[in-house]
Order: sequence, then structure tokens, then C-alpha cells
Amino acid sequence: MFKPKFTITNLINNSLLEIERARGFLDAANLKEEWIKHMQSEAIILEAHHSTHIEGTQLTLSQAQRILEGKPIKSIKQDDRQELLNYKEAMDFVSEYLGKKLHITEDLIQDIHQILVRDVRGGTLEPGQYRKVQNYVVNSLTREIIYTPPPPSKVPQFMEEFVEWLNSDSDISPVLIAGISQHHFVDVHPFLDGNGRTARVLSTLILYQNGYDFKKLFSISEYYDKNRHKYYDTIQSVRDNDMDMTVWLEYFTEGLRNQLMEVKTKGEKAIKKEIVDVKIKDFNLNPRQQKALDYLLENQSINNSLYQNICKTIKRTATRDLTDLVELGLLEKHGEKKGTYYTLKLFKGH
Repeated sequence: MFKPKFTITNLINNSLLEIERARGFLDAANLKEEWIKHMQSEAIILEAHHSTHIEGTQLTLSQAQRILEGKPIKSIKQDDRQELLNYKEAMDFVSEYLGKKLHITEDLIQDIHQILVRDVRGGTLEPGQYRKVQNYVVNSLTREIIYTPPPPSKVPQFMEEFVEWLNSDSDISPVLIAGISQHHFVDVHPFLDGNGRTARVLSTLILYQNGYDFKKLFSISEYYDKNRHKYYDTIQSVRDNDMDMTVWLEYFTEGLRNQLMEVKTKGEKAIKKEIVDVKIKDFNLNPRQQKALDYLLENQSINNSLYQNICKTIKRTATRDLTDLVELGLLEKHGEKKGTYYTLKLFKGH
């Protein structure tokens, strides 16, 4: 049976702790359904765009957004468009497994691959079929061969052992199982093409099955795509260290942690904005004051000169507006004279 080798370092432990905190926040937070749906839509666009972009598609994020929203777009490669649509379909497919602790089978993995490469490159990629020839891992940025996978004759055995390990009882964190699976799949490279995308979707499926869906608000591929050199280097580090996955798992958990911290921050701001909106609905604020409160939802503080700059007004007006907001109980004043600044004051009642 496949037996991964790794050490749980302080970095991994700390990342897992932060991931659990973000998970707890998202489970407990009273987030509006409208906000969640909007953020889910953003997340799937980011995930589909960045995961296919890693593999060499040339679409911009705005082009990807238009395609996934069903809007017409010209002057793009058909394969780029199809790969993007396929990835969205694959993510929708694994979403059906949210919270369902079913066995992950080879057939299921092959189904994911079949969706991902359907109608791409003239149908030459043998969707859902293990490769029968030797293939190579090529850096999409430099086009250099960075890894030669096992021979095709070994693929069925390796995949059988991998699936057996996936479905065995384990005390390993599901987050680490997702990271281990992503790397091992890429290492076996069982298909002619589409292995990286399949590995990332499989990793997402494992998270979804084990209660780590995070309301489908994250995009791990965005983290990889922002620094592809590090992504490739960290994958290669396992091969350079006698298949020890520690460095890769540090990278994987740190990436997921970073993405979830962004989600948590956005969620906190959304809750904060909702509270502020409720508090100010009875106040007759002018447009400048509304703009200042919007600014403070994204920033820690504001002072008179910042207010003037943001609201395009003069010092006297800014002073009056800020004083009114303090008297209404919406802002809290700190410091004196030139050191005076204001922060948002969330309060109970008027």
C-alpha cells in the first residue's frame, strides 16, 4: 500500500490551527445568503481561471469571468475556453459530494478526468483512460521537462494502491490527506494530460467530503498561480528529498490558510457592514459621511485630512461631518489636535 512520508512541523501545525479557526468562523458566522452566493461565484471563477492558467491557458481573469457568466467573447482559443468550462463543470460535479463520506474510487477519479479534458485538443487526450505511453511533466512557463513519471505499466498498480490508502481508516487530518493526495496524484501522473487539474479537483473533493468545504468560498489554485515557480519547486522538493512530503505539506497548508484568512477577513467585513447599515438606517447622513463609513469598513481609522481627500471637501466641512458622526455614536474620536483620528464605533442601540 502507498505510505506517505512526512513530519508534522510547527509550520504545518500552526497552519492547521488557523484553518480550523477559519472553519469555525464560517460555520458560526451569520453571513447573508446573498453574500455567500456572490462570494461562491467569485471563488469558482478564480479557481477555474487560475487552475487552468497554471496549465498554460492564456485567458485573462476578466475573459474567464465573461465566459463563465455566459457572455460572448472574441479572439480566444477554443481549447482555452473549453478547459475553463470543463473545470467549472468538474467543480460542480464534486460539489455533489459535500459532506458525503463515500469511498473515492478509480472510476470516480476517471470521471473527474473525463469531464476536465472533454472536447479539448480534438479529443486526443483519452478522457478517463489511464495512459498507455510515457509522458512528461513540463513547466508551462519555461517548457522544460521537470519530471518523468513512472512507466505506464506501473500506473494501474499505483492507482489501485493509492485509492486503497485513500479509503483506509486514518488519523491523519483530512487537510493533510487532501495535500498528500494532490502531490501523489501528480507524481503518478496517470493520464496523458490534465493531471494537475485532476489532482486539484480531487484534493477539493477530499476537503468537501470531510466537512472542509468552507462554504465553497476559497480558491487554492489562485495561491499556486500567483507564484508558479514556488509551486513547481515545492512539488519537486518531494522528489529531491526521498519522497518526503514535509516541505510540500508546509506549502499546501500555508496556501490554504492564506486563502481562508482572506475569506475570514471578507466575512468579518461583510458582517461589520451589515451591522453598520442597520445602525445608520435611521440617521440622515450625507453622501460624504456614507463614503467615510464605507472607507472605515475597509480601513482602521480616518483623520480630517483623509476625510477631505476621500470626500473632496474642505477642512471646515470635514470637521463638522466628523463631529456629527461622533455625536451620533457612529465614530469614536482619539488623540488631540493634529494627532486626532477617528475609528468606527459599533454599538448597541442608538
